[in-house]
Amino acid sequence: MTQKLDTRKLAFVASDNPEAAQARQALHARYDGVDVEEADVIIALGGDGLMLQTLHASMKNGTPIFGMNCGSVGFLMNRYEEDNLRERLAAAKLSLLHPLKVTTTSVSGESHEALAINEVSLLRESAQAAKLQISIDGRVRMEELVCDGVLLSTPAGSTAYNLSAHGPILPIDAALLALTPISAFRPRRWRGAILPEVAQVTITTLETSKRPVSAVADHAEFRNVSEVHIAQDRSHQLFMLFDADHSLDERILAEQFSQ
Repeated sequence: MTQKLDTRKLAFVASDNPEAAQARQALHARYDGVDVEEADVIIALGGDGLMLQTLHASMKNGTPIFGMNCGSVGFLMNRYEEDNLRERLAAAKLSLLHPLKVTTTSVSGESHEALAINEVSLLRESAQAAKLQISIDGRVRMEELVCDGVLLSTPAGSTAYNLSAHGPILPIDAALLALTPISAFRPRRWRGAILPEVAQVTITTLETSKRPVSAVADHAEFRNVSEVHIAQDRSHQLFMLFDADHSLDERILAEQFSQ
């Protein structure tokens, strides 16, 4: 995505990591940092967890975010350098993301909504495996999945929980979602599916009294759900900035060929 970026007003946010806090102090002084509400660009200093937190915080205003890695995990972060920051931002690649909107209905009939940037997960609450029915765009595609859970991931989240569950890595600009089982027992060989980003996914829990299931949208949890509906929310726009040398693309390729 190409867009002329205003880089005059920069805000700096950091994780609790002492290294990140020190970097924020130095960069704020060097580049005349402003408050987040005034910023043309937000610089997030930390790891992928901070990036997720910053994206959620900027959900309403859509301020572009450029992450620099000062944490232990920084798959979505650029390399940390203090020099030539505005030049890097001016040359950066702008990626547009839309979060997932999840609507849950509990066994007792209560309804809740939340937004997820990384993934929506359904997880068993007890020793009993979950039994789930999966529908895509109103058509039942899997009558019964017996598992520890299942998750629907965006490209931004595909390197997080989805990757740990052996789901596919999606390029950040891919118009796709990854539907990934967590410890599938039956059908045991099902490895999930790649869906178009416009897919409407409905997951119905079976035998709810015996097999309670919770739904988690990033950090928001809803327990004992009977049905979960997930769809992309195009009313919210999130912008992430990556260095022009496509280092994220390289990291995605390297991760898929790692041993």
